[in-house]
Amino acid sequence: MTAKERVLNALNHREPDGVPVDLGGTAVTGIHVTCVAALRDYYGLEKRPVKIHEPYQMLGWVEEDLKAALGLDVEGVIGRNTMFGFPVENWKPWRFDGLDVLVPGNFNVTVDEKGDTLIYPEGDLTAPPSGRMPSGGYFFDTIIRQEPIDEENLNVEDNLEEFKAIQDEDLEHFRRSARRAAATGRAVIANFGGTAFGDIALVPGPFLKYPKGIRDVAEWYMSTSSRREYVHKIFERQCETALANLEKIRGVVGGLVDAVFLCGTDFGTQTSTFCSVPTLRELYFPYYKRVNDWVHRNTNWKTFKHSCGSVERFIPSFIEAGFDILNPVQCSAAGMSPEHLKSTYGERIVFWGGGVDTQKTLPFGTPEQVREEVLGRLEIFSRGGGYVFNPIHNVQARTPVENIAAMFDALREFNGR
Repeated sequence: MTAKERVLNALNHREPDGVPVDLGGTAVTGIHVTCVAALRDYYGLEKRPVKIHEPYQMLGWVEEDLKAALGLDVEGVIGRNTMFGFPVENWKPWRFDGLDVLVPGNFNVTVDEKGDTLIYPEGDLTAPPSGRMPSGGYFFDTIIRQEPIDEENLNVEDNLEEFKAIQDEDLEHFRRSARRAAATGRAVIANFGGTAFGDIALVPGPFLKYPKGIRDVAEWYMSTSSRREYVHKIFERQCETALANLEKIRGVVGGLVDAVFLCGTDFGTQTSTFCSVPTLRELYFPYYKRVNDWVHRNTNWKTFKHSCGSVERFIPSFIEAGFDILNPVQCSAAGMSPEHLKSTYGERIVFWGGGVDTQKTLPFGTPEQVREEVLGRLEIFSRGGGYVFNPIHNVQARTPVENIAAMFDALREFNGR
């Protein structure tokens, strides 16, 4: 099978000739820049600076030569701008953790008196910083910039600033990116943006210079209960804008895309959830269903839902809302055993992830422990198709390269390649 055929068979719950693999197709299936650099050295590839395409998590671009070495089956289409609101273009050098890397041209930072690195929305150094990387850290944390809330004058428009009609330059970017991705022969997953309802990574607006509305994470979570009518109004307007934008995007990418990342809102913790099932169904479900229904009615795209943590109790609702794919499949969280997930839901939803634990096994285990865990997960999740291999979320900074290589060696061993 070709890479694309392999993925499409898996997405349609048919067993392909080998388990397909993704690394770097999305911002939640990626790899830290330090690990990309280490892999390039490990496989003896040309020495050159790695591009940081997603500075929020400091994800490194997986170039074509490394994709070939790893045998990847998925190609990603990402938005024109980073999480900090500047375009992924005009690369320039930067020094990070002893590495010479490349960052987008408007990646502008300062270092404060504590040695923390501050990054600015749209690269504008005259605006307040919106991200902080602690001294010795490996990624940015969002800086909360919450204006005092005037309860009597809350304005829904303030929380809709980032949800606007898509611009021609963004449509052209998606058209070019989708054509480039499809030309690789891999399956294509795209993140068009605008469909993540209440994603806590996005609520603070790290891409906005002066965010208004409810932007504090704790305040937002409380608002889902105490200001639910207000949140519904935000989601309703966001949904209308998203559907209009998807119609335009479909017109320029058409059938070049195989899957679309719709939502990264997390609902699970390590041991429990952020809300109840009734809350999910009352507040989020209607908008998920509208977007999924539109996608399935108008395109051939499969829909991808990301949610970390213990989300087993939500999976029936995710399926009913129309999601085709669940990621990252955090098997270490409560109630998320691979055997239970596959036997209970494996015929109704595709698992994209779950291949190895990135909190313990991959960063801190031995290569043999990595191999054993990967082979065990593949044995369970691959049965009957419905599985795309990826570690659980992004490969984190300074993960031993021998362990990452062991992960791919185990995958090749299982696939008999």
